[in-house]
Amino acid sequence: MYVSGQTAWDAQRRLVGGADLEAQAKRAFENLRLVVEAAGGTLADVVSLRIYIVEYRADKAAAVGAVFRSYFAGETKPAAMWIGVASLADPGFMIEVEATAVLD
Repeated sequence: MYVSGQTAWDAQRRLVGGADLEAQAKRAFENLRLVVEAAGGTLADVVSLRIYIVEYRADKAAAVGAVFRSYFAGETKPAAMWIGVASLADPGFMIEVEATAVLD
């Protein structure tokens, strides 16, 4: 399963978290969880991630890393690539998550 474009939008397409990267990351990862579960899987089925972060700097790693570890708390974690970008589709987005999951 290929999942793209998980951002900090809620079900009504409202931006969650404002200018708080950690809050946006929580919403994006929660959206990822909901999509994978809707397809019959769990986050344990996710084998790789691409995490796009606007104007990424090392000081942003702690916020995103904490959220990543809370959603992928198990012993085995997906391969993850963090990519700094100038901007995303909506000017309010600070993070976007793509994933690949293997479902049985």
